[in-house]
Amino acid sequence: MLTSIAIILLLGLLAGGIFSKLRLPSLLGMIIVGIVLSPYALNLIDESILMISSDLRQIALVIILTRAGLSLEVSDLKKVGRPAVLMCFVPACIEILGTIILAPMLIKVSVLEAAIVGSVIAAVSPAVVVPRMIRLMDEGYGKKNSIPQLILAGASVDDVFVIVVFTALTTLAATGEISATSFIRIPISIVLGVILGGCVGILLVWFFKRYHMRDSVKILIIISISFLLLEVQNKLEGVIPVSGLLAIMSTGIMIKKKYDVLASRLSVKYNKLWLGAEVFLFVLVGATVDLKYVMSAGVSAVLLIIGALLFRMIGVALSLVKTGLSKKERLFCMIAYTPKATVQAAIGAIPLSMGLSCGNIVLTVAVLSILITAPFGAVCVDNLYKRLLEK
Repeated sequence: MLTSIAIILLLGLLAGGIFSKLRLPSLLGMIIVGIVLSPYALNLIDESILMISSDLRQIALVIILTRAGLSLEVSDLKKVGRPAVLMCFVPACIEILGTIILAPMLIKVSVLEAAIVGSVIAAVSPAVVVPRMIRLMDEGYGKKNSIPQLILAGASVDDVFVIVVFTALTTLAATGEISATSFIRIPISIVLGVILGGCVGILLVWFFKRYHMRDSVKILIIISISFLLLEVQNKLEGVIPVSGLLAIMSTGIMIKKKYDVLASRLSVKYNKLWLGAEVFLFVLVGATVDLKYVMSAGVSAVLLIIGALLFRMIGVALSLVKTGLSKKERLFCMIAYTPKATVQAAIGAIPLSMGLSCGNIVLTVAVLSILITAPFGAVCVDNLYKRLLEK
């Protein structure tokens, strides 16, 4: 295991550095390293790491979502208002609808199977989007209309919405039954996640003000509690729906609101943690990619992903109707909402493991969506934000 960890870190950092020098997103280099090291290629990653890879990816998400929360101003979120709410579900719904229209023609699947494919590829990637929006906030781009905050909030809730829809559709495909309560769970999960995170944030602020300790110790406490929030979500699954990831982000937002000085100091430390977490996240995402499926997919699957992205952009545009955003700012939002990676890596193989007939094609499209959209979205955001947004 230790050898595999060393290989992941060293090669991931090396590839990331090379791609950065080439003015390409470092995550693309890390994903390629993961593909090369995966069981489907050189098989140089220890099986024990692959068994816990989903947990390691979750840890990386915890770090970046907490960092996002520590940077978000509640007043900015209030200012964004209606568009932030619409961005949580409208682009995903339009993308799923687009997939339902296109997939039966392009990859020869049923309407239900097309909907499952759509629900897998519809989630935006917090791991790609969040660090870039944090950088924009730090540099002051898009501040006037709170554009980074709008995308941050929408991307975080978007995943919760899509995963619930995916679960409902795969259940329908497996059993022939779908429950209305599956969709009622979406708003309940979001609201309870925000409330739980807010309460935890208030308690942490009280504790940190009352008891003096080093910031490094505070980081360890917050990370440990974040893991517990995810465990609360898992334990209550099937009883009370709670979004652990939203609770984690809300904890950071509350610390920022109640104890701004501490939030600024902790943000710096979380940035340093993200350096290592990012390598593990994207190398392990790459390690899920089976090139055999990718090669067998053909042009039709690529056309499906491109078509679905266009539908998604239309959904973003609809969400921003009657806002004060300029054409350039709207275009930036449409581009920034395209990257996919972590959710697709997490759920892409589930239909195959369930024995659904569409399992292989779902996994193939999920893998291709990572390879196409993560670099596309990252490159576009990195190279266009100075041209499209005001500082």
